[in-house]
Amino acid sequence: MDKILEAVVMSSYPNNVKQGLVRRVIEAAKQPMDSEQCWSMLELSTKLYLTGDTKYKREIGKEVLEVYGHYHPEEFEEFFNVRFLLSLLQEGYGPLGKRSHYVLDYIQLGLQFVLESPSANSIFSLLRIEVLRKVCERPSPKQCAKISKLLTQHPQCIPTGKHQVLFCQQLIRCIGQFQCVSEGEEAIMEFLEQVNKVSSLLQRIWRAQTSAILPSLKELFTIISSTEEQEAPSNALASVVQFVPLELMDGVIRNLTNDDSITDVQMMTAIGRMIDWVSWPLGKHIDKWIIALLKGLAAVKKFSILIEVTLSKIEKVFSKLLYPIVREGALSVLQYMLLSFQHSHEAFHLLLPHIPRLVASLKKEDSNSATSSLEQLAELIHCMFFRFSGFPDLYEPVLEAVKALPVPNEDRIKHLLGQNAWTSQKNELACFYPRLASKSETGKIGLINLGNTCYMNSIIQSLFMASDFRHSVLNLTEGNSQPLMTKLQWLFAFLEHSQRPAISPESFLSASWPPWFTPGAQQDCSEYLKYLLDRLHEEEKTGKRIYQKLKESSLMSQAVEHHYLNKTLIEKMFGGKMMTKIRCLKCLNVSSREEAFTDLSLAFPPSDRHIRGSTSVLPVEEISPQLIEPPENPSQLTGSPWIQRKAPMAGQPAARPMPVETLGFQEPGEAANPLSGNAIGVDAAKDPLSSSGEQARAAKDSRSVPDLINYFLSPERLTAENKYHCEKCASLQDAEKVAELTEGPHYLILTLLRFSFDPRTMKRKKILDNVSIPVVLKLPILVTPEESGEVCWHGKDRAAPGSGFMSVVYDLCSVVVHSGISSESGHYYCYSRECTDTVPHGQPRDRAPKPASDKQLDFEIQWYLFNDTRVSFSSFESVSNVTSFFPKDTAYVLFYRQRPGGEAGRLHGEPSLHKDLMEAISKDNILYLQEQEKEARNRAAYISALPKSPLWWRDFDRDKDDDNSSGGCSPAAGGGGSGSFHGLVF
Repeated sequence: MDKILEAVVMSSYPNNVKQGLVRRVIEAAKQPMDSEQCWSMLELSTKLYLTGDTKYKREIGKEVLEVYGHYHPEEFEEFFNVRFLLSLLQEGYGPLGKRSHYVLDYIQLGLQFVLESPSANSIFSLLRIEVLRKVCERPSPKQCAKISKLLTQHPQCIPTGKHQVLFCQQLIRCIGQFQCVSEGEEAIMEFLEQVNKVSSLLQRIWRAQTSAILPSLKELFTIISSTEEQEAPSNALASVVQFVPLELMDGVIRNLTNDDSITDVQMMTAIGRMIDWVSWPLGKHIDKWIIALLKGLAAVKKFSILIEVTLSKIEKVFSKLLYPIVREGALSVLQYMLLSFQHSHEAFHLLLPHIPRLVASLKKEDSNSATSSLEQLAELIHCMFFRFSGFPDLYEPVLEAVKALPVPNEDRIKHLLGQNAWTSQKNELACFYPRLASKSETGKIGLINLGNTCYMNSIIQSLFMASDFRHSVLNLTEGNSQPLMTKLQWLFAFLEHSQRPAISPESFLSASWPPWFTPGAQQDCSEYLKYLLDRLHEEEKTGKRIYQKLKESSLMSQAVEHHYLNKTLIEKMFGGKMMTKIRCLKCLNVSSREEAFTDLSLAFPPSDRHIRGSTSVLPVEEISPQLIEPPENPSQLTGSPWIQRKAPMAGQPAARPMPVETLGFQEPGEAANPLSGNAIGVDAAKDPLSSSGEQARAAKDSRSVPDLINYFLSPERLTAENKYHCEKCASLQDAEKVAELTEGPHYLILTLLRFSFDPRTMKRKKILDNVSIPVVLKLPILVTPEESGEVCWHGKDRAAPGSGFMSVVYDLCSVVVHSGISSESGHYYCYSRECTDTVPHGQPRDRAPKPASDKQLDFEIQWYLFNDTRVSFSSFESVSNVTSFFPKDTAYVLFYRQRPGGEAGRLHGEPSLHKDLMEAISKDNILYLQEQEKEARNRAAYISALPKSPLWWRDFDRDKDDDNSSGGCSPAAGGGGSGSFHGLVF
């Protein structure tokens, strides 16, 4: 019968004809027959099954085997013996070089017919040894899947005791070497199925024998932490982790992170490879294990590992959000990596170029998964904006991309940041920040944040960029008996000459710290600035002056030198004077008091007080910088506000505006200046608490710095409970109070009073109104009759009788921005530029201004953005638009520099540092170079230990409609949409 069957199978008849003949042979096999005939049929069916060159032949072999197993069990058991199986497993079947790949399938098929036979236990014992030997030979994924299928169907064949643990470990080693060799999607699906079968076997073993879990995991960690392997282990190892019971997670992670035998390089290699597992599809709980290990490393303060791994892997994790099948796990890992990396903006900033493209891709996908991920991503981005504010130029494209998505409230943001931080002790991360490879391309140096000290850093950088002040400080002589000024000199010198990308202002912070400030808490930068200038002023005022050095290095005239003789440096640079006058409205008596100031605090007009089209004057003018050429005599004089002014009678029309360069009240008959487009009212009392707008005003009602100065200088009515006690009348009377500037400072500091106390909530709130900032403005300065003779043009006195005003031109040089909604929180950063004399020496004063090519315009002077350690190029456009894009980022403190007049010269020469200071800078620069060399060696060791990542960014850059792309398991592969497997790394 075996000859007949073989002849039929080998014939050239069509398969349907063959099938009829085979059916007859199989039916005949169900009848009793002798042992020899059974053996012949079993040998033929074994040959067909194991070496048949077509699927049809193997199917016939399988059918015949099953019939003889059912109807001739004794002969089948005798044929399917231990010796025969051992030969199959060790030597194979078929001609040499063409061994059959179906041996394991054959054994699995035959086992079902000998389970109850006396030889069953011998066969099980043989298979327990042989499957262990097989996995030690590192079979292919397909063969491993067959072993797993065999053992899953016949668990009696699973190795036991110590061999079982060894079997699990060797099986994990096999998985670590799995590779998908084909590029087609069908092949990838088959590969995933094979891996799933193998890992499911491990799960079955672990459920039955939990003692095998920990040794298996130890082997897994040994594989992924190895630094000796030429190729990284397969990401298929992710399939193993998903079956580890989560209740073991804490203990496993604790043992790993506290094991002193594991080096930092091994741990970094392991966690880096685990993070790569986010690209493994269908895996469960992988993200939980990755996050648990990251948290475990944070708990034992392995911050250097966390930093290196995060910065090297976060972009790859982010790129996996393109693929729905792995998106959920990748997003979980990304959220933890970003929310925990709070000591530096580096990790978040690595993602900025890719966020708009990902958002666009998710919107285009338009699925539930994409919509949910977009909302979570937007929440994450706003958390990062909140934590790392002060980068408006970088954040603008990202903000544009997510503007239509929900914005989390501040409590939610603080909750997320609070529960994910590596540590609550910021000083534990101080040595890891900043991680800057080189000095900023701007050539400027940043300042390290020492724990909410951005308020100080922004003020120091603004003072440093005030070039006249900086030169004067650097020119201080050694041994000047001004300890705080000396520390400032050293800080400025290092900012000028250090090779470091950023320096620590710790010494200056401890010396200039206001005693009522709380360590580690956010403070008001304006309050700090006032305290600092006052300290420096008082220190010099005690007699330890720097006048001698200033005199030696200056080009000042005798008159200017005399003017500077009795002033401290702070008075010379920031000091101005103001006259406050109060006029009784009954007797018209005026009392006046002059006082010095170093800054003007500008309140916001009440919300119901319209700025335009009102009844008074506009003493401050915003002007175009291109149109200004400093005159030989830098002012035009106009009348005093109360000279020849009549008290208005009831029913009289309101006074008309005076020219924009004047301050005061105008007679009804005088002509208004057509340029004065902006004027303010005089009747409303000033109330710094009255403007509370939580949103920026509409453009037509927006504020400007001249508006606020006008409001500051406008007359104030003292009535009702505010009546003034007139000495002449000897009683309380209605009065009018006005402030007049009598001396303009060299550097004008303006503080916008954005923080006010709300009696309803009993909290300080922030006024978020947008305020437009002019790059150039004119300030009205009151001059006396004696001075007015010196400020005429070509000998013609424009002053009104008695006294008048001159307009002094100021150029914007720094803007300190507060980001946040409270003075007790948020972040400070500043925009600055170098303001120097804009008119070159030697240019004739009686000629028209030269073309822009010969005269650098104010808008062309380079702006810089100082944000703690980071310094970047910026622009006045960014200064102007920052609040438009980021409503909580508002200008707070402004620095303007007075534009010099005809007789004024330079106040400084090139600073020459004293010997000790130069030596200290030189030594520190050498030390920095040594630190860089050491860091480079350490990083080289770390980076070489990290697994080599593919070119993840092609996930974003490739053309998804390109049919010529290679496909496959590489992230460089194209083809398919965002749901394709082709971009995943197996």
